[in-house]
Amino acid sequence: MTATENVDWHCDIFNVLLSQDISLVTHVPDAGHSRLLKMCEDHDAMQVVTLTSEQDGVGILSGAWAGGRKGVLLMQSSGVGNTINAIALPAACRIPFLTIVSMRGEWGEFVPWQMPMGQGTPGVLDAMDVRVFRADRREEVGETVEAAANLAFNTRQSAAVLLSQRMIGAKQFSEG
Repeated sequence: MTATENVDWHCDIFNVLLSQDISLVTHVPDAGHSRLLKMCEDHDAMQVVTLTSEQDGVGILSGAWAGGRKGVLLMQSSGVGNTINAIALPAACRIPFLTIVSMRGEWGEFVPWQMPMGQGTPGVLDAMDVRVFRADRREEVGETVEAAANLAFNTRQSAAVLLSQRMIGAKQFSEG
């Protein structure tokens, strides 16, 4: 096992969330975020809200900011399309918005319907005035999330961190 394989990028993200005083984590269930979500659920100072649709997270986080709380939306790239109208709110109102996106439709993808949104995610976010950051290697995840969080919360803009499918690993479903 190499030093890179030993990097616990889930823990790196969790530590950034703590250092940023993020107390609200919204998400639609996704295996790519499951270890991070477990850490957040186990921490007394964090509230984890499970959503039925990603756009609801944008509204919840905007309201939380108005009430003095910081939060993050964890989602899969296939959910980015669900947020397009909603992410206009933080941009128009200068509300900081941070999302961490586990990518699909990239490296080793086997599900054809994951391809369009996976390939379109960076462009869609850019078109909606979201600053896009990308982590392709485990050792850069923590600093990438930190940079995106600093930009979002210090400049009151929207920022997204895309966690590459090559780094996360392509999902595999087997018959059995």
